[in-house]
Amino acid sequence: MQILSHSFSFIVLTLIASLTASCGQLIGAEPASFHITRTPTGVTIHDGARALLDYRSAASPAKPYVRELFTPNGMQILRDQVSDHKHHHGLMFAVGANGVNFWEETAGAGTQKPRGEVETVSDPFLGSPCTRIIQTLDWADVQGKQLLVERREVGVAAITLSGTVGRPLARPDVTLALWTSELSPAAGVEAVKLDGHHYYGLGMRFVQSMDTGGRFFNSSQLPGDVVRGSERLVAAKWCAYTAKADGKPVTVAIFDHPSNPRHPNKIFTMSSPFAYLSATLNLWKEPLLVKAGAKLKLSYAAALWDDETPAAQIEALYEKWSSVP
Repeated sequence: MQILSHSFSFIVLTLIASLTASCGQLIGAEPASFHITRTPTGVTIHDGARALLDYRSAASPAKPYVRELFTPNGMQILRDQVSDHKHHHGLMFAVGANGVNFWEETAGAGTQKPRGEVETVSDPFLGSPCTRIIQTLDWADVQGKQLLVERREVGVAAITLSGTVGRPLARPDVTLALWTSELSPAAGVEAVKLDGHHYYGLGMRFVQSMDTGGRFFNSSQLPGDVVRGSERLVAAKWCAYTAKADGKPVTVAIFDHPSNPRHPNKIFTMSSPFAYLSATLNLWKEPLLVKAGAKLKLSYAAALWDDETPAAQIEALYEKWSSVP
């Protein structure tokens, strides 16, 4: 009886050790299939052999941004530094602050200057592998005066909504890019007024093959208000764009978190002469004041599918994403 007791204890301890090791791969550790490549100018996150996201952590030339973002099948959907708009950088975030333009990169424009080293953290999101890049940025005017401090988190998750979760060779259903910006006035600045054009916010420029033949749709099922030409603003929880990238159908949706101010906020869409999508704070009509000691936290996500994704499927993912604190 004593021998059986010792044997049973050994088995239990072995199982506990095994489970602890397995959990360690999911909680607070980089998932086995995920790996990170660092360069002097950025960070690339891979899921196995597939690249998921490339983040330019250096001010290139005036702001860090997501340079490349891939669907689960490996289709890269972002365009950077286009000849018609050199300041369009893939997936980027910028607004005006105290009259300083941080969106365009013209004379007198501001710069988002990286401070310190970029950190990376890996943990599961919605039960799937996820890696986040954490960076502190000083928003400064052309004279170098600091106006804002931003704590930015840019993450990417390979979301598997069906089948076995966590298989190294499994093809995820959707790529989910996570973006959080926490803004506060810099030391010695009493308040910062955020303002700018109707498209300022978290903006996304698509590859050239997606500029024509695409279709925008959103959670409100409304067309939105015309600003000029094909440019529209619509108050919605999410807005999606379906088009063909190099002849293959893809769907990209941008999510506005319920915790964001003015939610559901205005989402900007443009279909001609090129396609553009951005989540805004409607700052062109309602400037937002951030006072010293306060923090403005903004949370967004961009979801990518390899098909013409129906609205119900986008809504289901939005509800899952928005339910996470």
